[in-house]
Amino acid sequence: MKLWTGQPDDSGEVTREFLIADVFTATPLEGNQLGIFPDGRGLSAELMQQATREMNYSETVFFLPPDDPATADARLRIFTPGSELPFAGHPTLGSAWVLGELLGKDTVTLQLGIGLVPVELERDPAGAITFGRMSQPVPRLDGPFGRAQELIAALGAEPAPGGLPVETYVNGPVNVYVEFPDEETVAGLDPDMQRLGRIPANISCFAQAGPGRVVTRMFAPALGVTEDPATGSACGPLAVHLARYGRIGLGAEIEVRQGAQIGRPSVLYARVDGSAGSSPGGAAIDRVLVGGRAVVVARGHYRLR
Repeated sequence: MKLWTGQPDDSGEVTREFLIADVFTATPLEGNQLGIFPDGRGLSAELMQQATREMNYSETVFFLPPDDPATADARLRIFTPGSELPFAGHPTLGSAWVLGELLGKDTVTLQLGIGLVPVELERDPAGAITFGRMSQPVPRLDGPFGRAQELIAALGAEPAPGGLPVETYVNGPVNVYVEFPDEETVAGLDPDMQRLGRIPANISCFAQAGPGRVVTRMFAPALGVTEDPATGSACGPLAVHLARYGRIGLGAEIEVRQGAQIGRPSVLYARVDGSAGSSPGGAAIDRVLVGGRAVVVARGHYRLR
């Protein structure tokens, strides 16, 4: 596979090489599926959106030459079946994993809609990539979610008594967090998707499952994703949410498990660096890191026109 190599043939058809990667897992057929087109040159946004609907994964990405090769290795366009996103976690990690293998680099910088995102890659003694960790944009806290009661009714289960407030964070996507009493409650959620589909956000439902461990499920039917197997863009703000209220320590890495209920178990890791504040929610966040593994499971060619 080479970057920026696909070309229309003489008939006017457009055929492009593609890959499928499973992200936030090292096991094929688990984690979050990602469609990857290594050469998106000449494809309109409309055609990219059509190809994404055809792939029907939560996200598909298209690689383009960066605006400034001195600062980025590739420009990335990320689409869900319903729309384009300025940032998403598993497309960023999966894309960096593929580019790191192609370019032989240990740091890959991607030009995204929200700016430059570097991804550090770890390798084994033989040179194979074993782990990737992205520096996510520090999320903006948008405060209490104004439709919390409507959201809780749509989820069909009561939040944890005395739990963290239902709050909104933005790091490109809009992420809303609801804490439940335990992992069994999270596993048993059966939301009313029609009602939930009226709320245009990533709805992250989580419970702490022990020291340094969190389980979560993410629903976004309004964005074309009924339930996501692994949501890297929501994992970083979740760690920020927990750190702001003293549930986890700054600088401590947590393990986040997601996707088991839909047969795609995933493992994500998150860390928040910063300094503690003098009051609840007063931490100053300097950096948000989210990491995991990925595996390429398919390669082929797609006829797009």
